[in-house]
Amino acid sequence: MNIRFPRYIKLALLFTGFLAFAQESFAQTKPQAALTITVDANNTAQTIENIGASGCWFSEGIGKYWPQSKKEKIAELMFSRAFDDTGAPKGIGLSAWRFNIGAGTAEQGDSSGIKDFRKRTECFLSADGKYDWSKQSGYQWFLRKAKDYGVENLIAFVNSPPVQFTQNGLGYKTVKDYRSNLKPEAYEAYAAFLVEVIKHFDGEGLHFNYISPVNEPQWDWYNKKGQASQEGSAWANAEIHHAVETLDAALQKAKLSTQILTTEAGMLNYLYGGKTATSRQIQNFFTDSSKLSFAKLKTVPRIIAGHSYFTDSGDSAMVATRRHLSDTAAKYGVKYWQSEYSMLGDGFREGTKAKRSQMDCALFLAKIINRDLTIGNATAWQLWNSYEPGSAEWDTRYYLIALKPNEQHTDGDFSITKNLWAMGNYSRFIRPGMKRLNMQRSDNMDDVKAGQQLMLSAFNGGKDKLVIVAVNYTDEAMPVNLALKNFKSIRKYRTYTTSAAPEEDLKPSSVQKISNGIVVKPRSVTTIVLN
Repeated sequence: MNIRFPRYIKLALLFTGFLAFAQESFAQTKPQAALTITVDANNTAQTIENIGASGCWFSEGIGKYWPQSKKEKIAELMFSRAFDDTGAPKGIGLSAWRFNIGAGTAEQGDSSGIKDFRKRTECFLSADGKYDWSKQSGYQWFLRKAKDYGVENLIAFVNSPPVQFTQNGLGYKTVKDYRSNLKPEAYEAYAAFLVEVIKHFDGEGLHFNYISPVNEPQWDWYNKKGQASQEGSAWANAEIHHAVETLDAALQKAKLSTQILTTEAGMLNYLYGGKTATSRQIQNFFTDSSKLSFAKLKTVPRIIAGHSYFTDSGDSAMVATRRHLSDTAAKYGVKYWQSEYSMLGDGFREGTKAKRSQMDCALFLAKIINRDLTIGNATAWQLWNSYEPGSAEWDTRYYLIALKPNEQHTDGDFSITKNLWAMGNYSRFIRPGMKRLNMQRSDNMDDVKAGQQLMLSAFNGGKDKLVIVAVNYTDEAMPVNLALKNFKSIRKYRTYTTSAAPEEDLKPSSVQKISNGIVVKPRSVTTIVLN
């Protein structure tokens, strides 16, 4: 059917269409209403102890064999707190570095049963009972560079006890019983080994602030020989207490100041819940009446460490887990450290099945750090892993720097991912001793909804210095006004922005007046340094 309209009706229809188009276009370009954030210098939360990363597995080949210029550049990217001529950071200024004390699977070679030779580690203690401090030379190279750059916290951790102390003579389990691979009669020998390692590095001027003797004890670490992916051991809570108690006595006897970090739970919910022999670790270890209490152990601080793996799927569950953890830790007077995280599960895909760009991954990493700091009240946050082989463009889920090593891992190339700079938005500017500040937002948006919008965290650096990290998940610029209370004289700020743009890797802005308001770019991680 063909309907013919008079001309004046046609003009009216054309005008109506134009008006609708104009209204739609105006709605699309209409500036976002400014969000007001109220920050009170006296409304403090936790004190940040460190933000760091692990150099596990691939430090050995890089530090031992790679050309000096390449490994020096990687060290600068990890540890430097200097700025270049444009005012941009040269590195991300980590304040903690995690050093893996090896179990001796490298000396076993293929008979170790670990498939990837790069994930076998040397051991300082030889089978004949003598110590060889030339071992793990690549790991030691990065440890020394961390110290040279002024990294405040060196942390030693163990995946498996030395193979000469394990029940099966291997660096992983071959029986799925969820019990330790350490021989029952070897607890004192294991503690003595760790004390010798600490004493040696103290003598080298490389003091370990913390020693972590147990890692992810909830996993079975079971593999058929020849199919293992890495070193590891399960531990029941009673076994953890035995190991920690024995190590505490050895540290005290040696008059060492290193403290014991526990328990490096494989998932956060094991810290407060569950019904296994390795669950409810806060309640088991930090209730004075518990038979497993650490209360009387002088080298064990009231800190419990957990890993954020597999608790990153969906904003609601993400928030609920960390809120439960924070409430439980507060109830028992315990500080929570997030001591390992990479995008091991598929939560980072956020419901999609497509590959994720490096900026998608960077935004998700920034989200997890925000959630752990602001909802979980973590006092420390540490990444696994600093560098691994992989793509620098897609699904950069495991690392800050993507490696392209040769087959022997004696040389190679590397590419920086946006993850590095997104983490640097936190680690470079939030320093040990800074206090997180609670904030109020004018839109009253809850934590779950904010996970897909704009997430913020604020930290007081003393002397009227304020640092705010904003994670903008949206495709729109977000104008933010600051209402500051109990600060004396904050008038200026500078931003450091990480976005998908190649030139925006912690890119500094000019110094600006705070009275003009602050605009957070779309899909960016932006650190706002005031004064």
